[in-house]
Amino acid sequence: MSDRLKGKSVAILATDGFEQSELMEPLEALKEEGAQVEIVSLKSGEIQGFNHMNPAKKVRVDKVLDRVDPSDYDARVLPGGAENPDQLRTQPEVQTFVHAFADARKPLAAICHDPRILIDAGLAKNRKLTSWPTIRLDLKNAGAQVVDEEVVVDHGLITSRGPDDLPAFCHKLVEEIAEQHHTAEATKARTSEQGLRH
Repeated sequence: MSDRLKGKSVAILATDGFEQSELMEPLEALKEEGAQVEIVSLKSGEIQGFNHMNPAKKVRVDKVLDRVDPSDYDARVLPGGAENPDQLRTQPEVQTFVHAFADARKPLAAICHDPRILIDAGLAKNRKLTSWPTIRLDLKNAGAQVVDEEVVVDHGLITSRGPDDLPAFCHKLVEEIAEQHHTAEATKARTSEQGLRH
C-alpha cells in the first residue's frame, strides 16, 4: 500500500445497475494509494451491481447524496453500467453534485455509459471525451469532441470507454488526484512564502 493519496477523500457516485468492475477496481486502486473512499447513492442500504446484464454483488452505501457536501471530497468517480447512469442523470441533486467538482476544478471521472451524466449536467460541451460506443453520438450532439481512446483527460475530466480500459482509467484517476494534491501544496507554499516577504 502506498500513501500517495493519503488524506484524500473520494466519492464514488452510483445506484442500482452499476457495472461491478467499474466500481470495485477504482475503489481498490484508490484505497491502495491511501485514499478514503465512500460510496454515495440516492438511497441508504445496499445497491445492486451487475456484470453486464447479470446481477452481481451488492455494495453497501456509505452516504446518501442529499446529506453530503461536495467540498468534503477531493475527487469523484462515476462507474458505468447500462441502468446506473439513466437513474442518476436526471436527478437535480446529481447534476448539482457533479457541477460542484467541475466548478472547483477537482478530478471528475466517468467510464462507459456514465458520461451521459455529464450531458445532463451541461459539462460535455467543448470537452474532449470518450465513452462506450453506443453513447458517442449523444456526446457529439451535446457538443463534445469524442475520440476512441482507452482514457482521455481534459482539464481534470477523466473518461474511458469500458471495462477493458480500467487499468488505464484507474492509473489516470490516481495520477490526477495526486497531481492536484502536489499543485495545491505548491500553491500553499508560494502563498506562505509571499506572506513572509511582506
